[in-house]
Amino acid sequence: MKKVAKKVKPKAKKVVKAKGVAKPKKDEVAGLKQQMAKVRRESNAKIKALKSKTKEISEELAKKEEELQASKRLVDLKETELNRLKNEMEYKNKQLASKDMEMESYKKTAQEKIFQLEAKAKELEGKVGGTPFMP
Repeated sequence: MKKVAKKVKPKAKKVVKAKGVAKPKKDEVAGLKQQMAKVRRESNAKIKALKSKTKEISEELAKKEEELQASKRLVDLKETELNRLKNEMEYKNKQLASKDMEMESYKKTAQEKIFQLEAKAKELEGKVGGTPFMP
């Protein structure tokens, strides 16, 4: 029979574990995992709180912006009304000034007419020799 060469398997190296050292590493890793999980939970809670606060502030800002726009529209309406009233007042003042000038003109005309009539009455009195006319 033929001799078959046996394959030689290399021997695996043995890892020597110290009994006192291996366990603390596992505990340390477990502690770090717990700490990391705690930090994640805290971070998530803080993120949620900040998102909630951001949403609240954004809503409040939008509300204030809406109020501001409403106030601006109201101011615009009031300014428009004010301008209309100013124009109306100017128009009425011009009308009043015109009426005042018309009244002054009428007054002057009336006084001239009265003066002329009084002069004519005196002239006629002189011709007739009657009693003087006294207004």
